[in-house]
Amino acid sequence: MATPRLETARLILEPLASEDAAQIQRIFPRWEIVRYLIASVPWPYPDDAAQQYVDNVALVSSREGKGWYWTLRRKDSPQTLMGVICLMDIPDNNRGFWLAPEWQGQGYMMEACRAVTDFWFNVLDRDVLRAPKAAINTRSRHISERSGMRLVRLQKGDYVAGELETELWEITREEWRNLNH
Repeated sequence: MATPRLETARLILEPLASEDAAQIQRIFPRWEIVRYLIASVPWPYPDDAAQQYVDNVALVSSREGKGWYWTLRRKDSPQTLMGVICLMDIPDNNRGFWLAPEWQGQGYMMEACRAVTDFWFNVLDRDVLRAPKAAINTRSRHISERSGMRLVRLQKGDYVAGELETELWEITREEWRNLNH
């Protein structure tokens, strides 16, 4: 299934496109964004890394039906990319996201997570959503907690910032539907 455009009260989630790489390249390479991302994210971030990622990872995964990637944009400023959120058909790693620091703490990512989680369960008809995160990433953990997810496992993980304790959070389709209906 192709990645559809989604909307929330304040956001437009546009399917990621090759043209988005230029904005991503401008706002993404900041330590406060990348430090808790998986270690495969190159750091320092090369000048062409966003274009390489969008064209050769995200869009390939989308075409193969194994990933759904969106840019986050405010409805009152749809030309401005704020971050990216994705769903992936990868065991124990179904949702990932990042948001530029200037937009954090305003509930935008929580809105986006609700929309894509609903898509995961009610459109893609998946049974469970799992999201790993660095335990030290308290903002991400709060989103999982407020989304009704529960912590199911602790392990070590490799991040841009180094080896860190990793939490695996999950929610089932039944739990999601009970919370949202």
